[in-house]
Order: sequence, then structure tokens, then C-alpha cells
Amino acid sequence: MPGHFLVTPKRHIEAPWDLTKDELSDIFDLIFFIEKKLIGKLGDGMDIRQNYRPFLAQSNLKVDHVHFHVYPRYKDDYLHKVSGKFEDDLFTDLDQEELDEVAKLLK
Repeated sequence: MPGHFLVTPKRHIEAPWDLTKDELSDIFDLIFFIEKKLIGKLGDGMDIRQNYRPFLAQSNLKVDHVHFHVYPRYKDDYLHKVSGKFEDDLFTDLDQEELDEVAKLLK
């Protein structure tokens, strides 16, 4: 995807909650810098993703190191055409039982 950036901390960290406040601040300063440079040139919006998936084996597509993806986005871009059709089914409201379970976990 043109303009896709990976932003990583300098030290090796596997879990995102192990980032220090300073590291997290520096990472998002860089992400915001990239967004401002790309908006209107490679996209009209941005997606920022961070995946933590220790249940998957490390591979050329998955590394055990915290990193953030910054994707330029625009209406009807390729990513939307390929995956956007699934969003309605993926992002439905939780029913009351599911809401109650999540609330218990966050207490």
C-alpha cells in the first residue's frame, strides 16, 4: 500500500503495555508527523493499527516486536474494496449479556 509506514520503538518490546510513557509519546509524535505529511497527498485519512498476537507463530508477516502500522486511506481504496464489505458483520453491537461480561472484566 503506497505510503504504508511501520513505526517501532528502538528497544525490543513484545507487549504494547511494556512501552514507557516517553516511548509511547515519541511513537505517537512520529505517527502524527507522518499523518500530517501524507494527508491530501497519499490519502484523505489514516488508519493506525497495532497488533498483539502471541498466539500466532512468528513469520515473515508476523514479528514479536511492538510496531504500529500507519496506512493512508481514501474513499473506495483497495483495502476498503477488499475488506470493507465485511465490516457490517464484524462491527455489530454487543448484546446485553456480552456487555455485562466485558464490564466484569474491566472492573
